[in-house]
Amino acid sequence: MANSGARASTSLDVEKDAGHDYAHLTNDSVRSFSWHDVTVTVKDRQTKQPKKLLSSVSGSVQAGEMLALMGPSGSGKTTLLNVLAHRAKSSSTAECSLCLNGNPTSLNQFRKLSAYVEQEDALVGSLTVKETLYFAAQLALPSSIPKREKMARISSLISAFGLQDQRDTLIGTPIRKGVSGGQKRRVSVAAMLVTSPKVLFLDEPTSGLDSAASLEVMSFVKDIARKYKILVVASIHQPSTTTFELFDKLLLLSKGKTAYNGPISGIYSYFADLGYTMPLYTNPAEFVIHLVNTDFIRDQDEANHRLQVLHTAYEKSAPPTLPAGEDGESSTPVSVYESTGTENALLIPLTLIHRSFIKSYRDFIAYGIRIAMYLALAIMMGTVWLRLAPTQTNIVAFTNSIFFGGAFMSFMAVAYIPAFLEDLHLYQKERLNGLYGPTSFLLANFVIGVPFLFVIAVLFSVVAYWLSNMRPSAEGFWVWTMWLFLDLLAAESLVVLLSSLVPIFVIALAAVAFANGLWMSVNGFMVQPETLNVFWRYVFHYIDYQGYVFRGMMVNEFGKRAYSCGEGCRCMYPSDLEDQCMIDGKAVLAQYGYGTGDVGKYVGYMLIIIAGYRIFGWLVLWLKR
Repeated sequence: MANSGARASTSLDVEKDAGHDYAHLTNDSVRSFSWHDVTVTVKDRQTKQPKKLLSSVSGSVQAGEMLALMGPSGSGKTTLLNVLAHRAKSSSTAECSLCLNGNPTSLNQFRKLSAYVEQEDALVGSLTVKETLYFAAQLALPSSIPKREKMARISSLISAFGLQDQRDTLIGTPIRKGVSGGQKRRVSVAAMLVTSPKVLFLDEPTSGLDSAASLEVMSFVKDIARKYKILVVASIHQPSTTTFELFDKLLLLSKGKTAYNGPISGIYSYFADLGYTMPLYTNPAEFVIHLVNTDFIRDQDEANHRLQVLHTAYEKSAPPTLPAGEDGESSTPVSVYESTGTENALLIPLTLIHRSFIKSYRDFIAYGIRIAMYLALAIMMGTVWLRLAPTQTNIVAFTNSIFFGGAFMSFMAVAYIPAFLEDLHLYQKERLNGLYGPTSFLLANFVIGVPFLFVIAVLFSVVAYWLSNMRPSAEGFWVWTMWLFLDLLAAESLVVLLSSLVPIFVIALAAVAFANGLWMSVNGFMVQPETLNVFWRYVFHYIDYQGYVFRGMMVNEFGKRAYSCGEGCRCMYPSDLEDQCMIDGKAVLAQYGYGTGDVGKYVGYMLIIIAGYRIFGWLVLWLKR
């Protein structure tokens, strides 16, 4: 993948000050970010008519300033933040003029200059604070930057955000305590700042935090913004008074229109002049939200009249909207780092593999529990079908154990859904920040999963194969293991496809369970292929990966083994060995219509199915760009 995450061409010089490292960032090429007449329209689901989410919203922020986007639920602040960050949804129509230093911006240019911190912390809980920032630097910074400089940036940010004592502490998983909520939020912001962005977007940065933690996080952001001349735009919901006063400007929205746009210090006199005087000892943030929030006012006529007054007053007081290049700023083009397009093509997948590897051996829930679960399943299977003798009375039992081993191993792949959805959430955030695309993500996912699934296949086979007394040979064991490995690869590839298509845990779980139930029904065990309904046979049976696993395991067991007919030599299946009071296993295969010469073909079909699931999974993620 191309290094679309390369950032602005800024210099970061690490200096010594009283024995401590700190970062000195020269960031003088971006002095202002402005937007003019932002209008967003969507199609109303009920009336099917165009509906405006934002109407002619304008504003600006200068280097070193923090602007707060505020408004009640449904006011359009998240929509505006996404438009400003070039993240508008494809289902909406956005008309706007976005300018840096008075010059229009493009998506590629803006992604190299900006960073976006999501409302929810999309962090890998099994990484430490230092490792989180390290992988952020590896993914976002060009490979031409020496590792020493990258580590210097990381150390500077850890120091600047007051995380020195937590640098080697895990972010935290459900069973391993990590950093606090406020510290986790600081890590999220620091991970975005490691690339020295010029514009920083924060979506509800204080969500889920108490007032003390909120003040802590925003104070650090304020210090960083002033020190390094970063432009900060944050959507925020009812901050405390002290947190609110950290901001330089407020853009207040209501029903998609601007109710106030100006300095924080000016809100008192502005609203007082309109007849809305703020009472003493009142949180100013709560006061302005109350003014524009009409959801809980019984007299809707009064509420609508108040909004009309506020919107009209702003329209009269707002400065005229100017075309690009005429907003009072000198139209100096913004210089950005130009990537070669190939310098991180190999580094990014390797970085993702490295990060996933660390997660795989630290995250007990994602991997350790799955191994324990599969081993428990192997012990159960081996002890239920314990030491089956090679007699004709056990042929059905051997067949049942083959079906159970393949079908239920693939069915239990549903346990991978939570871990994949966590990785998918992180991928979506990093892709929106322009770091990498679906190819690198799915390549790393596949590479890190292959050895893990092979270990599971071997461990399961060591227990279940020998306890059940399958064909006693090294060749038979390893062929069984191969089929189990391909089975798991296909099942996990199906999880990747369906979870990418519907990234909601309950729905993905139901979809994968249903698909595996379908494959069990038509794989040729419950109903033999020749008697299977025409629709199910030709539409699903021949693309059923469980069917090819069942065939391969059946050939492995019965293709090179004979079974005793027991007392009286009344053989259930006629074969060439009947005169020896034995049944040739090939006679069992003949009942299913299986031959011994098609194993290579079955393996080929399995590889095609696995590749097909992965390709369709890639296509789903690519289309969701």
